Amino acid sequence: MEKLSNEALRAFRREADDRYKAFVARGVCLDLSRGNPAPEQLDLSRELLNAASDGDYLTSDGIDCRGYNGGVLGISEARHLFAPLLGATPDQVMASGNSSLALMHDALTFAYLHGVPGGSGAWHKAEQQTAFLCPAPGYDRHFRICETLGIRMIPVPMQADGPDMDVVEELAADPTVRGMWSVPQYSNPTGVTYSEEVVRRIAAMQTGAPDFRVFWDNAYAVHDLNETEQERVASLIEACMQAGHADRPFVFASTSKITLPGAGVAFFASSEANLSWFCHHVNRRTIGPNKINQLRHVRFLGDLDGINAHMSRHRALLKPKFDAVLSTLDEHLGGKDVARWTNPRGGYFINIDLHGGGARRVASLALDAGIRLTPAGATFPYGDDPADQNLRIGPSGGTVEALRTAAEGLSLSILLAAADGHLARRASALVA
Repeated sequence: MEKLSNEALRAFRREADDRYKAFVARGVCLDLSRGNPAPEQLDLSRELLNAASDGDYLTSDGIDCRGYNGGVLGISEARHLFAPLLGATPDQVMASGNSSLALMHDALTFAYLHGVPGGSGAWHKAEQQTAFLCPAPGYDRHFRICETLGIRMIPVPMQADGPDMDVVEELAADPTVRGMWSVPQYSNPTGVTYSEEVVRRIAAMQTGAPDFRVFWDNAYAVHDLNETEQERVASLIEACMQAGHADRPFVFASTSKITLPGAGVAFFASSEANLSWFCHHVNRRTIGPNKINQLRHVRFLGDLDGINAHMSRHRALLKPKFDAVLSTLDEHLGGKDVARWTNPRGGYFINIDLHGGGARRVASLALDAGIRLTPAGATFPYGDDPADQNLRIGPSGGTVEALRTAAEGLSLSILLAAADGHLARRASALVA
């Protein structure tokens, strides 16, 4: 668009405005702001609710899941089933309630209030404000936990193989930096899977804080979109043990987008010292998790082959939706030099970066057209995207046709915002 004459650019803007107004008149309404599994995906797990209703509530080691028995670690079968997806052994795993985000919140709060193994005490008592490294764009709910606790967030740029490790290693040398967020596989929102080299460098790097922790949110461990291009991130637990930093990783995952988000199982995996520490503090707020729900999951999913078969059914529902959005973006924006977007191999999001900024303007235009997006800037700490260029969309909800329509409206919003931005920049240049 930069090569267009002023007259051609104004004509482009008029056409974009006309197309946008015509779209608004259609009265579309669709939410692309979150990676919510659609009802037909939830139906895949309908039998989960009956998987422990035959009167047999005993685990293989004789624990009656209806009672208080078993403690906070969760049932053995669930820990064995999901340990490989966490890159851990079963004795390194806790199976908990439905929310991995709740476990992350607990772990960071416990560290902030009480400190962690190998540390010098509670993080909130440190002379200088505790800081966290935040690869960005990243997961907004991670950032909210830090913001709630008053932990200073330092953005780190993302690359094609994970966070920029030269930047990470330099920043981690500061003793006030106590940790780092990571979504290592099919990262939210960029879709990046951390390379083995990145995992190795995270595990081996020297940190200024002896109690540095990596919050490893492997939310999309089996969430492939292409059957022949599956990716698996290297085990951070194994890499840290080999590097002599066994206590560094806090690994999290859940079945939220495997079975039912409102009735899933979440997991925490780490070293023996960290697991003992976490259980000690969790014991203060609960006697134990929902063990019947854990038993349901084990009986419903069965084994790793059962999980993979179940996820292939998810993939059959999700892939056409992603394809519809991507093809529509390409149809309306391809060759226009206004944005670039990802073609993810897994996960739940498509990441869009706008050339020349204008993300907030696009989100506003899209909302006026009936399309709700994740707020512009939300994928950066403090909601501050310095370039105002990043947008995240979740194509899991709605029908294929509805998503195609929504992607059209989003494309028209991007084109109109881009034309306005170019005209404004040229007017500013003339004034200058």
